[in-house]
Amino acid sequence: MTVAGLAACLSRSQDDKIRWKLVWGFLEGDRWEQAGAQPALLADEPPLTGDERWDALLGALAEHLAAGHDLAPPAWTGFRVLRRPWFPAELPALRAHALAHAPAAFRKHGVYLAAADLGTA
Repeated sequence: MTVAGLAACLSRSQDDKIRWKLVWGFLEGDRWEQAGAQPALLADEPPLTGDERWDALLGALAEHLAAGHDLAPPAWTGFRVLRRPWFPAELPALRAHALAHAPAAFRKHGVYLAAADLGTA
């Protein structure tokens, strides 16, 4: 699945639990994709999901994965930044952990998700 395909799936669901499962599924698919094919999964600008938080998360995710391949982020990611930070975790202790451990790309986009949370797929 491409990040554009992920966005289409996210826009069809209003249930955050399902949305997170889709994100984890995308990350798992990226891990299994051949190294040379991974950057192509991020190239096409995804459609907007109808929720700026998830749009920013897609930008952060693409930028984070591109950095992992030693590539510049796709141009479309620069426009997916929240004005007000989003902490997907509801518990205060998890929010503090995310504040301290969010990857740079996620902090840049205003999405505070701990790096360890990206590996839970």
